[in-house]
Amino acid sequence: MKTDIAKFIEAASFAAKKHRDQRRKGNDAEPYINHPLEVASLLANVGGIADCDVLAAAVLHDTIEDTETTAEEIRGKFGERVCGMVLEVTDDKSLPKAERKQKQVEHAPHLSGGAKLVKLGDKISNVRDVLENPPDGWSPERCREYVEWGARVVAGLRGANAELEKRFDELAEKARRKFQ
Repeated sequence: MKTDIAKFIEAASFAAKKHRDQRRKGNDAEPYINHPLEVASLLANVGGIADCDVLAAAVLHDTIEDTETTAEEIRGKFGERVCGMVLEVTDDKSLPKAERKQKQVEHAPHLSGGAKLVKLGDKISNVRDVLENPPDGWSPERCREYVEWGARVVAGLRGANAELEKRFDELAEKARRKFQ
């Protein structure tokens, strides 16, 4: 049986390979893998999360949505619990963007505890990116709209982790001031 640290490192390596050709949308186009690694880091270092399955789901959270990864691959390598959390936070890319965004708001309160943590870390990372390194061509209004949508998603996650929620609130407030 693998140790927790071995499982997490395998998940991080798997995610890095799956995202190897992807870049973030920000002006500096950083390697995509930095995002899921940041999500796991936020959970561990801000939220105090030590649950290896939650941390593995954090680094894997975009693999099904943004790569050719299947649920069966994740289930086979990392188990049902990790796969379940990844599936809970995976958007259906066949839906229009506005509908996907609305579904995130609607589904947030109904996520499992682990998936709520992953979603919270994801929203913190994304709002930080919009604040510090917005995608090329995004107006202040679009940045503000993104932050407000993120806040609506996080409203449904409240109660999952006070420290992560506090970090989100601090970043969202900073972004609101910047993009007034």
